[in-house]
Amino acid sequence: MNKAMMKKFGRNMAAIIKNKISFLIIFSFVIFANINAQEPVDMENEYLYKLKLIPKLLDENNWTEKENNIVGVHFKRLKEFTEKGVVILAGRTTNSDSAQFGIVIFKSTNYEEAEKFMNEDPAISEGIMTAELFPFRVALINNSK
Repeated sequence: MNKAMMKKFGRNMAAIIKNKISFLIIFSFVIFANINAQEPVDMENEYLYKLKLIPKLLDENNWTEKENNIVGVHFKRLKEFTEKGVVILAGRTTNSDSAQFGIVIFKSTNYEEAEKFMNEDPAISEGIMTAELFPFRVALINNSK
C-alpha cells in the first residue's frame, strides 16, 4: 500500500468513525426523549372491601350507644374520603339477615396501602365489622345521581 492509499484509507476510516459517533449521539437523544415523553404511570388502583357485621350485632337488641357511635365515625370517615376523591362508592345491602353486607370501592397506590386504609376503618379497627379486601376495577359508573 502506497502513501496516497494510506491517506485515503485513513480519511475513509475517520469519516466512518465520525458517522458512527454522530449516529450514536443522535440515537441516544432519541431514546432519552422517548423515555421522558412517555405518559406518566397511573399509580392509583381500585380496591373493594366487603364489610360484614359481627354475628352478635345482627340482632338490633345488642346494639349500644358505643356501636352506634362507631358506625357514625365510620360513615363520617367514608364521607370525608369520598369528598377527597379516594372513595368511589360506599353502601350496604338493605336486608337485615346474616347475608347483609356493605362495600367500599376506593383508590389506593398498592395493595398494602389499600389494606391499611381498610384496617383503619373504625368499624373494623373497633371490631364491630369484619372485612375482606379485593383488587377491583370499575367498568361502568353512572354519574347522574
